[in-house]
Amino acid sequence: MRPAIPYVVAALLFGLGVYGVLRRRNAVLVLMAVELMLNAVNLLLVTADAAPLHAALGHPSPAAEGAAPLPLTGQAFTLFVIVIAAAEVGVGLAIVLQLYRLRGTVTIDDVRLDEHTPDTGPQAIVATPALTGSGATTPAANTAPTTGHAPGAGR
Repeated sequence: MRPAIPYVVAALLFGLGVYGVLRRRNAVLVLMAVELMLNAVNLLLVTADAAPLHAALGHPSPAAEGAAPLPLTGQAFTLFVIVIAAAEVGVGLAIVLQLYRLRGTVTIDDVRLDEHTPDTGPQAIVATPALTGSGATTPAANTAPTTGHAPGAGR
C-alpha cells in the first residue's frame, strides 16, 4: 500500500478545516470545520497504523521473522477521537444554542467576551394571546400607569 495518497488527503482535509475555523463567522460552520480536522486526524491514524514504518524503510516485517504482529493502535486511537468528537458536538451545540438564546445570533464576531449578559430565563418566542372571559388580566392592564383613576375613564 502506498501511504502517500491518504497522507496527502488527510493534509488537505486538515488544511481545509483550519481554513474553515479561521475564516468562518458562523459558530455552526466552525464546529463543522473542527469535525473535518478531527476526521483528517482519524484518516492519518488509520493510515499510519496500516502502513508501518518498517515497510516504508524497506526492512522485513517483524511478523515475517516470527514475532507477534503489532497491535492495532491507530484504530484504537481513532475510536477515542470519535468519542471526543461526539462529546465536542454535544457541548458545542449546547453552547451555540445558548448563545442564540441570549444574543439572537450565532455570528462569532458579535460575541463580546468582556461583558456579561445575565440569563433572564426562557424568553417567549411568540407572544401568547390574552385570555378573554376567564377573569385573567392582560399584561397591558398590569402595566397601566397608576395616576389615581382608571385608565381611559373621564378624560
